[in-house]
Amino acid sequence: MRQTILITLCLSGLMLSACQKSGEVEVERALSELNVIDESNLNDVMLNAADPNEAVSYFARTAAANPDRIDVKRGLAKSLIRAGNPNDAVKVWRDVVAHPEATSEDKVNLAEALIRTNAWDEAEAVLNTVIPTHETYRRYRLEAMVADSNQDWDRADSFYETAAGLTTQPGAVYNNWGYSKLTRGKFNDAEKMFQRALTFDRNLFTTKNNLVLARAAQRNYDLPVVNMSQTERAMLLHTIALSAIKQGDVSIGRGLLEEAINSHPQHFDAAVRSLRALDNSN
Repeated sequence: MRQTILITLCLSGLMLSACQKSGEVEVERALSELNVIDESNLNDVMLNAADPNEAVSYFARTAAANPDRIDVKRGLAKSLIRAGNPNDAVKVWRDVVAHPEATSEDKVNLAEALIRTNAWDEAEAVLNTVIPTHETYRRYRLEAMVADSNQDWDRADSFYETAAGLTTQPGAVYNNWGYSKLTRGKFNDAEKMFQRALTFDRNLFTTKNNLVLARAAQRNYDLPVVNMSQTERAMLLHTIALSAIKQGDVSIGRGLLEEAINSHPQHFDAAVRSLRALDNSN
């Protein structure tokens, strides 16, 4: 009965205009919902696959047109980080954190951006506002890094251990933990951490380089038994050579430099310059 009345009213001249407007509103609403779905997909594409600077431009335009969209602001902040612009990312993350729909993870992202700008005290203050129940790998990894910056080694070790237990790929955590041990002068412990990191990702060259630094600090100048390319082998030999020379083992260092030059599949300019500088200093 209600349908019959509605149809009759819509067919009357008096109500025809109102019914048309109602129909237009429904169409606009449907298209708007469709656009949101499409835009969400595009946001994911821009975040994960696009050139960082292109992504920054896209999210900046979208944020300007939709100033209340927290998801777009998040996309802009993450893109700025990818584009190597943490200072501007901090400004955007501040806006995100101030948004009524902000989450604890947004605070973690702000803290990470602050660390990238070397604002350690402020990063610590932000992390202190994160609720205790927000127990994530990223949160505790940052907590560990802040504790390191304060030379609070016990807290750093505790946070690194917690972070490692919250991810299935803790290679980066063990690398950071090893570097922390290296800065404390605990070279043997550092070596073990770097070796553990490589069991999760054997391709981490930074970890391989840190490993040879830890070994060289103990005057162990032999290359570790790890997966490496010929180019990596030459670069690691160069690192060990410089460490040996720095510790006064000059003749060993010279031999390692020569081996690095001979091992590299191409011209190894950095090692050549190091060897030349060493010869000119004598």
